[in-house]
Amino acid sequence: MITFFVRMKFREEDRKGIEEVLIPLAEASRQEPGCLAYTPHWMESEPDTLLLYEQYRDEAALEHHRASEHFKQYAVGGLYQKMLDRQLENLHALL
Repeated sequence: MITFFVRMKFREEDRKGIEEVLIPLAEASRQEPGCLAYTPHWMESEPDTLLLYEQYRDEAALEHHRASEHFKQYAVGGLYQKMLDRQLENLHALL
């Protein structure tokens, strides 16, 4: 299983536009057969920061996600265009 957080910073004034591309991205991603979780969160303590929790069955499922049309359209063509900073944190489950 592959699990990670992506922390992205945006301008506060871009928040509504980010949500407009993030909602269809999350909905489409959750329909992928190997996607176990895809949950975006705005951080209460940092209103310009989005935390995205992602979990995939295996590396093939993650690659399928990154090659999908909805990822290219909404992540690469939308989120990445407005993103000021991005940090990836890989997680390792204990159980």
